[in-house]
Amino acid sequence: MTRNDHTAATGEPPADDDTRRAADLLSGHRQSIDRLDAILVYTLGERFKHTQAVGRLKAEHNLPPSDPAREAQQIERLEDLAKEADLAPEFAKAFLNFIIQEVIRHHRKHQE
Repeated sequence: MTRNDHTAATGEPPADDDTRRAADLLSGHRQSIDRLDAILVYTLGERFKHTQAVGRLKAEHNLPPSDPAREAQQIERLEDLAKEADLAPEFAKAFLNFIIQEVIRHHRKHQE
């Protein structure tokens, strides 16, 4: 098949070696991203199992749903981990704040 035949048959020009290599690399990166997304989801699921248990325990013992000192320690710890992992600390802090707010919401539901 000539170059023109391929373009006419597929609507796309034939891929050269660089394009094929780039497509292979892209595919590999996307597969890694998909695996990491699954790890994140399952890890968050496991984390929330523990925070749910904490929420039930707090409710049973009439403890407040939030612990600002613990939250501040966790944010500082996560910012340090983010720096080690070459992740923007601001992103890590925003992400943890989002999770903390969700956990507190769950804890409040346990106390109702």
